[in-house]
Amino acid sequence: MRKRGILLAAAVLLAANGCGKYEEVSIEPLQTAEDKPGRALRTVSLSLPFPALPEASEADAGRDAAPREEKDGKIASYLTGEMVDVRAANRRPLAIMMSNDKAALPQYGINRAGVVYEAPVEGGMTRYMALIEEYDDLERIGSVRSCRTYYTYFAREFEGMYAHFGQSVFALPYLERMEHLNGISGKGAVAFYRSSDKKAPHNAYAGAAQLEKAIDASGYAREYPDSYGGHYRFAAEGSPELLENGFAASYVRPGAYPINQPWFEYNPEDGLYYRFQYGAAHNGDVGQIAVKNIIFQYCSWKYYAPSEYLDIDVHTPCSGYYFTNGKGEMITWEKDGEGGVTRYYDGSGEEIRLNPGKTWVCIIQADQMDKAEFYGEQT
Repeated sequence: MRKRGILLAAAVLLAANGCGKYEEVSIEPLQTAEDKPGRALRTVSLSLPFPALPEASEADAGRDAAPREEKDGKIASYLTGEMVDVRAANRRPLAIMMSNDKAALPQYGINRAGVVYEAPVEGGMTRYMALIEEYDDLERIGSVRSCRTYYTYFAREFEGMYAHFGQSVFALPYLERMEHLNGISGKGAVAFYRSSDKKAPHNAYAGAAQLEKAIDASGYAREYPDSYGGHYRFAAEGSPELLENGFAASYVRPGAYPINQPWFEYNPEDGLYYRFQYGAAHNGDVGQIAVKNIIFQYCSWKYYAPSEYLDIDVHTPCSGYYFTNGKGEMITWEKDGEGGVTRYYDGSGEEIRLNPGKTWVCIIQADQMDKAEFYGEQT
């Protein structure tokens, strides 16, 4: 395969400007515990007030969306656009944090995820939030790690039942305003257990039976609210999104994650992108991870000084890329208000339609945009 350079003026301008101004905030020292047993971490807390966040569904009012129609006991999934059992499709998905440390591999349950968010945390490592609809038979999901502020927004965009094992202090004000299951405190702790085959902090897992107990104990609703209209738009059956004016992208590398250094390779036989990291195939507990859609979402960012915690801005519109069926196109994104969902738009300003199937979202710092690599098939 040969490399095809993709350099668009609009993308360079957005990246150079940080996709919007992002000011530092004032902070005060505060001691707290995170997800490493027996270890006290130095952290800091924000001194700014946090207003109540609006419901995620408020910004969806009036959105042009095709109605979901039940057929033979199945209905379109909000996560994948594929037809799945009604019970799973109408139930709020599990949105669970997962480690990507080498010592934690493989991730259990990740092959079931309809959507995965990959975002950087401290020290160049990435962490995942996996959105899973059908988890009833999963006895081991994880390993589960702690929350960062920006993941709370991703979970809210899907009305996800957010599960995590601790958190940074910066995330606390946001967690207090949403339904979540915390492995180290509160009623949600019964959702988690520690395995004996790995060492802490890589041995915290959730299981379906434990999750059911935690949801009941917390009094959380299992069904989507009536006002929820979904997140993505999907291509109609028989009319796949081919990105006919896009660029060749059989090999896709974000280039922005220095430790795991992931990439995706397109397989034209099944139309899926197979994921690799750490120099080899990225396997979950049941084989290599493969997805139909990939989104690169570039975001401005800063540190919560003087800590090493990242404050990634998932609100200020910026640019990105969408990949499917071996091709790619540049996109822009914007969020529907503080509590709304993120929309992605093509060059003509139309909201993109994903092909039905799994989607992997890479959240990438905007100043890393020039590190992305796309290759087309050898000609």
